Amino acid sequence: MAVITVDGVRLEVPDGKNVLECALDAGIYIPHLCHHKDLLPLGSCRMCIVEVEGEDKPVPSCKLAAKDGMVINTQTEEVKRLRMLALELLLAGHPEDCSTCPKYGHCELQMLIQYIGPKTGRLKMRTKGFKENGDNPLILHDMNRCVLCGRCVRACGDLRGVNVLQYQKREDLEVFTGALHQRLLKDANCRFCQACVEVCPTGTIRDKLADSEALKEDVVVPCRKGCPAHIDVPRYIRFINQGDYAAANATVREKVPFPHCLGYICVHSCELECKHNYLNEPVSIRNLKRFAAEHDNGDWKKLAFHKPATGKKIAVIGGGPAGLTAAYYGAKLGHAVTVFDESAKLGGQLRYGIPSYRLPREVLDKEIADILEAGDITVKTGTKVENAPKLLEEGFDAVFVAVGTHQGARLPLPGNDLEGVQVNTDFLRAFEEGTAKVGEHVVILGGGNVAIDCAGAAFRLGAKTVDMACLEAYDAMTATDEERAWALEEGVVLHNSKTFPEIQGEDGHVTGVMIKSVGNFRKENGRMMFDILEGTEEVLPCDTVIFATGQRPTIPMEPEAFGLELTHGNYVAGKGPAGETSVKGIWAAGDSLTGTTSVIKGIAGAREAISAIDIYLGGDGNIDEKLAPEQEKNPYIGIIQGFGDLPRTEPKVVPAPERVDNWKSCGPMDQGFDESLARCESTRCLQCDLRLCISSPRTWGEFSKEA
Repeated sequence: MAVITVDGVRLEVPDGKNVLECALDAGIYIPHLCHHKDLLPLGSCRMCIVEVEGEDKPVPSCKLAAKDGMVINTQTEEVKRLRMLALELLLAGHPEDCSTCPKYGHCELQMLIQYIGPKTGRLKMRTKGFKENGDNPLILHDMNRCVLCGRCVRACGDLRGVNVLQYQKREDLEVFTGALHQRLLKDANCRFCQACVEVCPTGTIRDKLADSEALKEDVVVPCRKGCPAHIDVPRYIRFINQGDYAAANATVREKVPFPHCLGYICVHSCELECKHNYLNEPVSIRNLKRFAAEHDNGDWKKLAFHKPATGKKIAVIGGGPAGLTAAYYGAKLGHAVTVFDESAKLGGQLRYGIPSYRLPREVLDKEIADILEAGDITVKTGTKVENAPKLLEEGFDAVFVAVGTHQGARLPLPGNDLEGVQVNTDFLRAFEEGTAKVGEHVVILGGGNVAIDCAGAAFRLGAKTVDMACLEAYDAMTATDEERAWALEEGVVLHNSKTFPEIQGEDGHVTGVMIKSVGNFRKENGRMMFDILEGTEEVLPCDTVIFATGQRPTIPMEPEAFGLELTHGNYVAGKGPAGETSVKGIWAAGDSLTGTTSVIKGIAGAREAISAIDIYLGGDGNIDEKLAPEQEKNPYIGIIQGFGDLPRTEPKVVPAPERVDNWKSCGPMDQGFDESLARCESTRCLQCDLRLCISSPRTWGEFSKEA
């Protein structure tokens, strides 16, 4: 250790540490611009110069090693004069448009000007004449604002090990930073980590996705924000890349009790937000989640929280993903939970709405078993709850409603009651139970993922042709891209932008569906509107029609019957952000509250509701847990040749003929990733969260002692 004196203040500091950091750590501000805590010192801006007793001239404090007995002055007249001159040189080529600059209010240069004082205007202004460059994904460059602090170059090279950004010189000798030969960043193997954006002190290098209304971490790590349960996506992908697959699975389990099921069927809204979309294609996040779940070693159970018994009782109505999530966390919080489900087995839509060739039942059963081991959980299947508030009268302290949407919608079309006409929910339940039947020629009405499942099930039951008609254009279908691709591979014929005004029949049995083309398809006030194009009608011959045009809860339409206020017919009316209902002590989540959405949204809603229930019952509502070990986040990510063009890794999928003809024996159609594919795909992650690990700038307004 060394003892130094800065402006009369005695400091005990590590021997050899640079004086600027010593002062800043002690709460003494020395102005600086090119210096950054995480980067090697440069000393080029001359803002941090100080006088050292015994030295002939001022020196940059960022490159001045602390030595025992050193006496330093930061506010002499000569130091102030030299700082002012250095600032004037910087500002001579800087635009005078602070109030319209995107960095206004967050610009370190602007704050430095406020600290040192206004410029005197003694130097002649010059215009650099750079054109703002918005040709790169994710990052904007405006070299007119560059003060050549070199932070971006050092962050790219010393901090990240990528070395894309370099100092360069124009013919007129104007210096700027960028990729060699002025190439696009993607062509120069940029990793798009955006460390350069983070450390830039001015508005020179900026984030294209900046949103002043959003939290910084949501903008920086949009995949985590895009996941309804806010799973730490970059963290578990990094664990996979490091070869610690069990830790990756534990990371997912910190937020959801169904990681393996989600690895098969999640709608992966996180991928829609992935920044890799701006380079080529998103990271295959869902398939990486599944790979991690397949390497579950159970160690996470040792770290899972289990609070002491509270003596409180919670009734859960519905044994689907939302209900089981609430039961899982409710039991871990110490409450006694009873799950009521009218079906013979737990799982809800995971079991009765998603075919087994897409979600293996052994995967579902294993995760349900893990949930039931979490604490005091009693299951009553084959039991329908007719009235929710009566459970409070029977001694339960709180009730959670997650009955799902198990009633298919049969549109009021002529012929909708003909023999051979079925609805999605009944058909898929029958498929699960082994009692479903179809004819040789099937028409599916609808264009969502459920419609795709109905089409796939029909083929596996022996249908020779399957046509699917929907109002939406192909690119506007609610079914995911991969599910549409799978359907086309299996032989489904899509009829997009079609309405179906009539189901035709003969002798009481369906014979065909009339379809007509539509134009100007839109939604107004929540209703679908379109124009029918006359003269476009055609008939799709068939002997089976399956409505896949939506589904609703099985709750009676009369509010007094179920005991809760309802909305939009028979959906539970929400009365608060955590799923509160019209009756005190009763919460709801999942499709019966929000309408049919997704499994992950139901899980997220259940987490919020059970937290609120715990607070209601006297707890703290905290269900956060740390199941994965600490992770080393190495900022030195290095260069990867052709990184921006690395293709998305696709999972192994059983070929269409085999997966249809031998669906009972060939296993799940989507075979997922093996280790080589998973490691390859994990490499494509931008590791956006590393940007949040970069130290924030330390500006003069934050210091109680100002030099």
